[in-house]
Amino acid sequence: MSRPTVLIVEDEPAQREVLAYNLEAEGYDILRAEDGEEALLVISEQSPDVIVLDWMMPKLSGIEVCRQLKVKPSTREIPVIMLSARSEEVDKVRGLETGADDYITKPYSVRELMARVRTQLRRARPSTVGSRMEFQDIVLDSEIHRVFRAEKDVKLGPTEYRLLSTLIEKPGRVFTREQLLDRVWGRDIYVDTRTVDVHIGRLRKALCQYGGDDPVRTIRGAGYALG
Repeated sequence: MSRPTVLIVEDEPAQREVLAYNLEAEGYDILRAEDGEEALLVISEQSPDVIVLDWMMPKLSGIEVCRQLKVKPSTREIPVIMLSARSEEVDKVRGLETGADDYITKPYSVRELMARVRTQLRRARPSTVGSRMEFQDIVLDSEIHRVFRAEKDVKLGPTEYRLLSTLIEKPGRVFTREQLLDRVWGRDIYVDTRTVDVHIGRLRKALCQYGGDDPVRTIRGAGYALG
């Protein structure tokens, strides 16, 4: 299973690197942006699991970045943790009303921020904190690395296993081929999007080998979803 990805949007280089260092030590992959415009570009290309977003930035404020993310269906589910030197309650309320999922006032302890990231990640990607996931009669147990359907053992190749573990994290959510490439193959490997279709076909065949409905939906022009 791919490691969770955290995007740090912070215009202070020293602050950005302290956050990156600590989050990498926790086992996350890190993306960086130094202003709001760069953040939106990175998000459109790489879809992080959690965003740590500074309020006060050049070009585009954190509040405006958050507002834009929360009105788009493709990004509104990504948890946003807002960082701000503004400690007034009215500012906190404004940040949360814009759609931020959490709000931390500077100066903050790194330990507290790590805990907040874990909390948001647990909501966004439950599989990173739990070993057993279920959808209808399908069970994926990451502790023993096995999949069952209707209590029968389903043999999956490593790529099909990673595909299923991604889809089963959020049943009903449509993943584009590009998002599946990022999650399953990794961003550093060039793979044609048609490869996703081939492995989805293998996953379907394996899950339906004992009968039962095909649980993987194809959404024309969009991608795939479980259920």
